[in-house]
Amino acid sequence: MENQNSSQKKQRKGRPGPKDSPRKNMGRLGGEEFELTERVVKMARVAKVVKGGRRFSFNALTVVGDSQSIVGLGFGKAKEVPEAIRKSIEDAKKRLFRVNKQGSTIPHTVLGKFKSARVLLKPGAPGTGIIAGEAVRAVIELAGIQDILTKAYGSSNSLNIVKATLDAISQLETLNDAKDRRGITLPKLFGEYSKKRRQEKREAAAVVSSQP
Repeated sequence: MENQNSSQKKQRKGRPGPKDSPRKNMGRLGGEEFELTERVVKMARVAKVVKGGRRFSFNALTVVGDSQSIVGLGFGKAKEVPEAIRKSIEDAKKRLFRVNKQGSTIPHTVLGKFKSARVLLKPGAPGTGIIAGEAVRAVIELAGIQDILTKAYGSSNSLNIVKATLDAISQLETLNDAKDRRGITLPKLFGEYSKKRRQEKREAAAVVSSQP
């Protein structure tokens, strides 16, 4: 009996409990649930001067995304590093948005701005890869973009660069989005309307020149 009880206790100890099982980092957007991956872009220790001396705490800047089309940015501050990261992840989950893509790249060239930081994004041909710095790369990879050319100008602050990158990808729009926003048809958007107008002007000019 004692041997059976000891063996049962060992089996119970070996079972993975709720804390031992891996926790999936899930996010929700528009009623849909996604499994997210987080990436800490920057950790910094900051100090606050008080009457008794200085109080130290940590700031965490984290980007989360599903590596498909969902991405978000979060900022957290706490006295311990793990707690600061946890807060930044929870903050990022509240700011998720969907990125408009075209295949493995972006639909068009776009410039993002935040304070003195500027980030230029250009579509890349298949096989180009991600040509970007560390801060921009974190956003681009978690947004699911695989072929892109980027260039950062101005500020070298990671927070400003990441926010400028998010501003850029939030401006991306598909053909249907541009058509609806401008209230025109796709042929007119692509320039067939302007070609037709130029042809009409040429024909009108030819008629006028042929007249005595």
